[in-house]
Amino acid sequence: MLEKGSVVRSLAGRDKDGLLAVCEITDDAVCVCDGKERPLGNPKRKNPRHLADTGLRLPPEAVVSNKALRKALAGCAERV
Repeated sequence: MLEKGSVVRSLAGRDKDGLLAVCEITDDAVCVCDGKERPLGNPKRKNPRHLADTGLRLPPEAVVSNKALRKALAGCAERV
């Protein structure tokens, strides 16, 4: 189940196979960001079918700045 702070892998699109963090969940889409190509101020809306949950969750302090988000996702890449 996806929730804010979940680490997901993109299954489709330009960001395919990249790790992203869930920033917001709406009725029909999930907003994801990675801190570089998609900063927190401009998240990407994606269909939940195009995302695979990795089972990892980021702490709330990792989703406050782009730099902290990039660092947290880099640490997750080693564990996935």
